[in-house]
Amino acid sequence: MSSLFSSFKGTAQSLTAIRRPWREFFDITAVDIPSSSSDATTRIAQNLTHFRLNYTIILLVVLFLSLTYHPLALVTFFVVLLAWFFLYLARDRDEPVVIFGFLIDDWIVLAALVGLTVAGLILTGVWTNVLVAVAVAAGLVTLHAVLRSTDDLVMDDLESPYGPMLAGGDEELDSPRGDYSGI
Repeated sequence: MSSLFSSFKGTAQSLTAIRRPWREFFDITAVDIPSSSSDATTRIAQNLTHFRLNYTIILLVVLFLSLTYHPLALVTFFVVLLAWFFLYLARDRDEPVVIFGFLIDDWIVLAALVGLTVAGLILTGVWTNVLVAVAVAAGLVTLHAVLRSTDDLVMDDLESPYGPMLAGGDEELDSPRGDYSGI
């Protein structure tokens, strides 16, 4: 039981570490129209990487709001979310999944969780609500990702897919593809 709580605590701490401050997320001064479609694509990739947990929280809030008038569906999806968390997201990938004494492969766990999610959608009858909520959340996320300038994000975000190419300067970059010069 203590390993379960330590796993939960470790996962919560790692998720908290990657969440960006909401003040940075909602920075009005960083709103700017992209100059081209390639600029918009670059912004989407960088913002999705930089604000991934913030966007996930927005998706979950919109999904929760869409299910508030369906308490059975809300409880069902809370149970499914717990199953996803403990069987897939929070566990160490090196540890095998053992259910009732049987060793279960990762792909079987993933397929079972997807099946459980789809079954929950169909059996509670809220699949249209969920699809609309996900579409609305995806639209909000895309709109923010396109309009949020990434000029202030590139230098401090080492996980950005374009960070090493756009970093500039004469510092050494450890990249599997070699050194990049500034653009």
